Amino acid sequence: MPAWNELLNETKAAGSVHDVLRRKYLKRLSNHTKRNTIIYYSGWLQKPHLLKEPGISLGISDSDKNGFMSVIHKLDRDKGLDIVLHTPGGDMAATESLVDYLRSMFGNDIRAIIPRLAMSGGTIIALSCNKIVMGKESSIGPIDPQFGSMAANGLLQEFKRIRVEIKKDPTSALLWEPILRKINPGFITECENAVAWSHEMAERFLKSNMFKGQRNAQARIDQIIK
Repeated sequence: MPAWNELLNETKAAGSVHDVLRRKYLKRLSNHTKRNTIIYYSGWLQKPHLLKEPGISLGISDSDKNGFMSVIHKLDRDKGLDIVLHTPGGDMAATESLVDYLRSMFGNDIRAIIPRLAMSGGTIIALSCNKIVMGKESSIGPIDPQFGSMAANGLLQEFKRIRVEIKKDPTSALLWEPILRKINPGFITECENAVAWSHEMAERFLKSNMFKGQRNAQARIDQIIK
């Protein structure tokens, strides 16, 4: 008869009903493909109220790498990797770091599986793979860096519109003043740099894997980024 603490540890290891079902179907997928299979997903659609909680991130962050290291530890590198993605994106530096880590483990033998949504940094992770598998209900979003709830591209477009309207009619500056007052010095430049970085990152990942050695690769990559 095992001790009580041993039974508790076994119960924790077995996980909840959700854990049991998740492992069951991941195992079936892995057995079918004969490849390592991991899942990286966020509950941003199911729990949007958590976005307002301080210190809680539902997007890609540096702390996620600990989870990747834990599940990839001791996997057979020769089997490649399938990563099931469902994420709104997140920090650009963390996205680049995660891709660099995955490639250091599996080289270019990484395939993205997107059952529902992969946005922003999630799209960039998908573009870094050699293949993307999607269903009819799946979608990937623009590689648009986010600052909290604001999209960098959207903010830049609005700032450009403000400049045009004020130049055309200087009295409209009074209407735009409340919005301009909220923009901190250097923030526009930060948005421009983030957008340029996302484009450079996507181009580099596509060129070094999915379109490596292909004819007309640059033209196709430019079209994808556009």
